[in-house]
Amino acid sequence: MLWIKAFHIIFVTSWFAGLFYLPRIFVNHAMETNSEAIQRLSMMEQKLYRFMLPLAVLALALGLWLWIGYGITGKWMHPKLTLVAGLIVYHAYCGKIIRNFKAGANKRSHLWFRWFNELPVLALTAIVILVVVKPF
Repeated sequence: MLWIKAFHIIFVTSWFAGLFYLPRIFVNHAMETNSEAIQRLSMMEQKLYRFMLPLAVLALALGLWLWIGYGITGKWMHPKLTLVAGLIVYHAYCGKIIRNFKAGANKRSHLWFRWFNELPVLALTAIVILVVVKPF
């Protein structure tokens, strides 16, 4: 089970790297006016998003394996799983944002994307505290 836990942590960390970086690309995309730069940023967004998907799937699959292996214990697990579900929605919403940028339909400012970028940081902080401290 320790190998499963190790790979779960590796894939979660890798997924979060994408969740942290993709919205930063959105910030730059929302500020950019040069068509060549916009095209480059759009390509970066799409490649990163495609790369993040298998990382997310592997992180979630290994997390499920751990959950089944160790059993469903502790009240802390419910808010943790709620936060994970929120991250899945966040990830999917990033895909929608990419499609909006590609269609030229983005209505959000770079400031909005700066705030949007902070959501995974807050989720990660809460999840780590829940998993390590197990406050309830």
